[in-house]
Amino acid sequence: METIDCAVIGAGVVGLAIARKLSRSGREVVILEAEDAFGTHTSARNSEVIHAGIYYASGSLKAQLCVPGRKALYQYCAEHGVNHQRIGKVIVACDDSEVAGLKKYKAQAEANGVDDLRMLTPAELAEMEPAVRCVAGFLSPSTGIIDSHGLMLSYLGEAEDKGAMLALSSPVLSGKVESDGIVLDVGGAEPMTVKCRTVIISAGLKAPEVARSIAGIPAATIPPSYYAIGHYYTLTTKSPFNRLIYPVARPDWLGVHVTIDLGGRVKFGPDFEWIDRVDYQFDERREASFYKAIRHYYPSLQDGTLQPGYTGIRPRITGPGEPVQDFTFHDTQVHGVNGLVALYGIESPGLTSSLAIADYVAARIN
Repeated sequence: METIDCAVIGAGVVGLAIARKLSRSGREVVILEAEDAFGTHTSARNSEVIHAGIYYASGSLKAQLCVPGRKALYQYCAEHGVNHQRIGKVIVACDDSEVAGLKKYKAQAEANGVDDLRMLTPAELAEMEPAVRCVAGFLSPSTGIIDSHGLMLSYLGEAEDKGAMLALSSPVLSGKVESDGIVLDVGGAEPMTVKCRTVIISAGLKAPEVARSIAGIPAATIPPSYYAIGHYYTLTTKSPFNRLIYPVARPDWLGVHVTIDLGGRVKFGPDFEWIDRVDYQFDERREASFYKAIRHYYPSLQDGTLQPGYTGIRPRITGPGEPVQDFTFHDTQVHGVNGLVALYGIESPGLTSSLAIADYVAARIN
């Protein structure tokens, strides 16, 4: 049985950021990825937005890690040539009933340390986004878009430069906690058993499942798995928007956002629906509800100009009717296992926060 210093389970954007951090600090790192490529699930199926830190509850880890994570990510992209654009976002109230919600968003953002928001006059809104129908709005200039694949390539490249190894098609099948390390049974074409001094579970959708497969992690500390799918439609015509557009959410319609990728393509989404398994199938029956939701703020949307894009699944650890989850990190203080940090429920703003998350995890390795 081979002995290794540190295993990072999961090669999504957060796992790769952690591997980069640990390898740069002198740790020997092996990244175990069940799929045949890195970043194929949540990291590849999202809006590719660099979030400012607006919506997250005060004091939450999402709020605490998004703002410094966003600042670090912009600096990282500039220094490493990762394609991105600080495009900005306008958050809008489409009628008077939504103005209170808009003000609540702004106050929450400022409580989280987002200090560059600016209320816009009706004239400014009309000039900046003439296609958008609204009565009020504010600008978030630090919201941006990013090439998530390019970011992951950069993280991986830096980790490998420091000796880290990526093992694809290498699912963790089982394991056990021993007094001097954690043993992992790894499948794939060349199965192996390794003893690790440190294990980081950063397996996204499968993180609770991986944790349950390792004997010695107390079952009571492992959260349940829930999955929430989001659909994205794309616009077949030229973009009428100059920035990202986020409407105030309402209970009676889908508050789907406008995002723009680095190629200029407009995407609307995501919506939200609970599902019972990981299944990326696109439900085209949602088209009518998307048209209705989008026309709430973009009334000029023409019939036949939406086409199915893709779906993504949020890794949830709280289910329907339960409070919205926060980022969850379990270290020795929670589960009692030396050398183990388990990450659960790392959904948005995980990509934006990835560098800050890596720092947070590294500080919790005993």
